[in-house]
Amino acid sequence: MIRINMFSQADSVAGQGVGSAYKELMSLLRTHLINEFYVTNNKYGMSDLTHYHTINPTYYANSFSPARGRKIGYVHFLPETLEGSLQLPSSVKKVFYNYVIDFYKRMDQIVVVNPIFIDKLVKYGIRRENIKYIPNFVAKNEFYPKKQVEKNAFRHQIGIPLDRFVVFGDGQVQARKGVDDFVKMAKANPEVQFIWAGGFSFGKITDGYEHFKKMVDQPPKNLQFTGIIDRKKLVNYLNIANLFVLPSYDELFPMSVLEAFSCGTPVLLRDLDLYEAIISGYYLKGKDFAEMNAQLRQAVQDQALLNKYSNLSIKASEKYSENNLAKVWNDFYHEQYEIGQKLGQIH
Repeated sequence: MIRINMFSQADSVAGQGVGSAYKELMSLLRTHLINEFYVTNNKYGMSDLTHYHTINPTYYANSFSPARGRKIGYVHFLPETLEGSLQLPSSVKKVFYNYVIDFYKRMDQIVVVNPIFIDKLVKYGIRRENIKYIPNFVAKNEFYPKKQVEKNAFRHQIGIPLDRFVVFGDGQVQARKGVDDFVKMAKANPEVQFIWAGGFSFGKITDGYEHFKKMVDQPPKNLQFTGIIDRKKLVNYLNIANLFVLPSYDELFPMSVLEAFSCGTPVLLRDLDLYEAIISGYYLKGKDFAEMNAQLRQAVQDQALLNKYSNLSIKASEKYSENNLAKVWNDFYHEQYEIGQKLGQIH
């Protein structure tokens, strides 16, 4: 049996999509592929494959040990995708960004969750043949369409009338996520209930922290910031939403969108090139606030449009389901094991 050790602190900071993606993969390996791989977490013994999910300095140091076998690095972000997330002094930022790329270069194999980042990694000096695209996915037993009676009960629980249109978004409260536009939409549509789930995962070093803290503390009357919520509760919010809205300016492959798809919730996103390669055709889009708000206004008035994109969400969720990705990961790890054997990396 192939031994895989995962090095990860992805779930040490609440409210991050990286943590959700890590949990989904671990669950998949320990259910669908339990007879194929012996999987451990943060262990320092011998392994055939070592999969690094986060870029902790201690992980960089231990990557030099021959006990790691063949090293696989997961790319959930690039230096440029951190802009608008963290507020760091320019000197610290330069050192950190260089470290991020140095970490990726330490790996024998890189996995990206969006193919648009392959060319960018090549420009950083990583060989194209050492980069593999494997998309994120969501387990259907965690995110799924609930019965109408359950949706009604949750609306009653949180005090939202059954006939009120609900717009839901989630993610860290930061500039990159387009939270300013989300608030602007709420102000422009006072008859609609807006909800944003997420908080300040990185505390006061969040870029624009004071601005967003004031926004969270003093939102429009029709906007609720829930703070960071557990994924088991997140499914309830996605089910009562008439429309999921994520106005992000930059993403890799947002877990929040996959979770919305899996619940059959219609999705509205900012029109970004990076989405074209992975989910084109499955969502409503707008290039700026005006276009996104116009799409929202149309959705409020057009139930047929919502039904269409609800069905498209379900189709997208089937494409990025746990069952489909189980085969992809199974083939990938076996391939890496064979390469590691040929190169003498596995003992």
